[in-house]
Amino acid sequence: VQTTTKYVELIIVADNREFQKQGKDMEKVKQRMAEIANYVDKFYRALNIRVALVGLEVWNDVDKCPISQDPFTTLHEFLDWRKVKLLTQKPHDNAQLISGVYFQGTTIGMAPIMSMCTAEQSGGIVMDHSDNPLGAAVTMAHELGHNFGMNHDTPERGCGCRVTADRGGCIMTPSTGYPFPTVFSSCSKKDLTASFEKGVGMCLFNMPEVKVLYGGQKCGNGYVEEGEECDCGELEECLNPCCNATTCTLKGDAVCAHGQCCQDCQLKPSGTQCRESSNSCDLPEFCTGTSAHCPPNVYLHDGHACHNVDGYCYNGMCQTHEQQCITLWGQGAKPAPGICFERVNSAGDPYGNCGKDSKGSFAKCEARDAKCGKIQCQGGANRPVIGTNAVSIETNIPLQDGGRILCRGTHVYLGDDMPDPGLVMTGTKCGDGTMCLNRQCQNVSVFGVHDCSAKCSGRGVCNNNKNCHCEAHWAPPFCDKTGFGGSVDSGPIRLAGIKMHKQKHYLSSNVFLICWFPC
Repeated sequence: VQTTTKYVELIIVADNREFQKQGKDMEKVKQRMAEIANYVDKFYRALNIRVALVGLEVWNDVDKCPISQDPFTTLHEFLDWRKVKLLTQKPHDNAQLISGVYFQGTTIGMAPIMSMCTAEQSGGIVMDHSDNPLGAAVTMAHELGHNFGMNHDTPERGCGCRVTADRGGCIMTPSTGYPFPTVFSSCSKKDLTASFEKGVGMCLFNMPEVKVLYGGQKCGNGYVEEGEECDCGELEECLNPCCNATTCTLKGDAVCAHGQCCQDCQLKPSGTQCRESSNSCDLPEFCTGTSAHCPPNVYLHDGHACHNVDGYCYNGMCQTHEQQCITLWGQGAKPAPGICFERVNSAGDPYGNCGKDSKGSFAKCEARDAKCGKIQCQGGANRPVIGTNAVSIETNIPLQDGGRILCRGTHVYLGDDMPDPGLVMTGTKCGDGTMCLNRQCQNVSVFGVHDCSAKCSGRGVCNNNKNCHCEAHWAPPFCDKTGFGGSVDSGPIRLAGIKMHKQKHYLSSNVFLICWFPC
C-alpha cells in the first residue's frame, strides 16, 4: 500500500467572487486554477501521490452554495453542495473551493481531517490570498494534507524539515507566509503512512480516466493517454527501462511499462497478489494476467462487522470507541459508560456537543445520539498522550447510590483551519446494529449489507461494489461454484498454499490503531 502510487481525482471550484477578482475573464480563471493544480501535483509527487485535475467549475453567474466570510459556515455549505450536487454529476475523489472572499480572522483555508474519499467531507476551502497562484496552491496542498490525515508541524512534534523557516519551511506548518513552503516534513510523511494503514484513501488506487484530465493530452505528463503505450514523465525524470520517454512507446520486446502487475517489462501471472489488505475492512487484489495494472481497490461493504464485532466497516475503516480512547489516553483506556456521553454531550458547549450546526453554533446531542458526540473515556495515562496541544476535560457525575463516575474528555487546539477532530469518528459503532452517521446514531441496515451478503452462498463477503468476494476454491459472482476465489472486481486468488492463507487472514486480522490526532 505504501509503495503504490495514489491518484487524487480532483475537482476545483472557483466561486463568483474569484471570477470577479480575475476581471470576469473565464480563460484567465481557468488558467489560474490549472496552474494551482499543477503546483499541488508537483508537491505531492514527492509522496508518491499524483493530483489529477479531472474537473474545473467556475461560478461566473452566481454561487451555487452560500459563501460568506465565516470559513466554518462556508466549508459546511460547500461540502453539503458537493455531496448532494457535484458528486452525483461527476465522480471524483476530492473537491476544493477557491474563493475570492476574504475569510474572517487569520484563516486562509479549512478542511476536515482524515476525510479523503468520504462522500460527506472529502474537500476543503481555500482563500486566493496572493497575486501569485503559488500562494493558493500551498494552502490547497495544506488542506489536502488535512484530508489525508496530516496534522500541523508544531514545535513539540520535533518535525524534520529540510527547508529552514526563513526559506519557507514545510507545507503543514500552522501558518505560512512568503516565501511559500513547497515540501512536506517528516511528520507529514509519518501521518500519511499512519492514515493509509488505517484505511484512509481507499478510492485513490485507480488511475484517472485520461479522457477527463483537464489540460489535454501530452507525452511526458505521466499518464498513458490515447496513442501512447507508456508515459514515464519528462525525459530528465524518466527512470523506466521499459518506456521511451521521448515517444511514449514501449522499448524492444516490452509488453508493459507501468503497474503492480508488470515486472521486468512483462505481465505477472494471473493470481499474483498485487495489493494486500491494509486492515480488517480491506480486501486483497490479484493480477488478472491480462493487465499490467492491479484491479481497483475494493473493501468490505459498509456496515460489515469488524474487530470481533466491536465495530462496523465504513469507507474501508473499522472505527471503535475503544481504539479512539487508546489513541487519546494510551494503553488501558476504554470508553466511559453511556451516562458520561449522555450528560456531557447534552451540554452543547465546546467540551460536550454533537458538532456544530450550519450557523457554527455547538449542537446538543439527543440522548440516542450521545455516543456520536465528543469521545468520553476512562483509564489510561494521567493526561492525553497526543501532544501538548490537548488538555484533559474531566467530569464527575453523581449516581443515585451515592457513587460517582469520572468521565474523561479532551479539548484539542489544532488551529483555525480544521473542524474539531475530538468528535467520535463517522462510522463508529454506537450500539448493536448502529453506527454514527452525520452525528446521529443510525441503523447499519441503511447500507443493505445483510441483503448483499445473502447472495454469497455463505462462502464469501460483500465488497463495496455490492459484489461477492469469494473464499479460495469458490468462484464469483455468487461463490456457489468451484473456482479460484476473489471477486469480479479484485481478480482471482492463486491456489498456492501461501495465497490461500493470506486470503483467510483478511477476515480475522486485527484493526489498525485509529489515530485522529498527532501521534
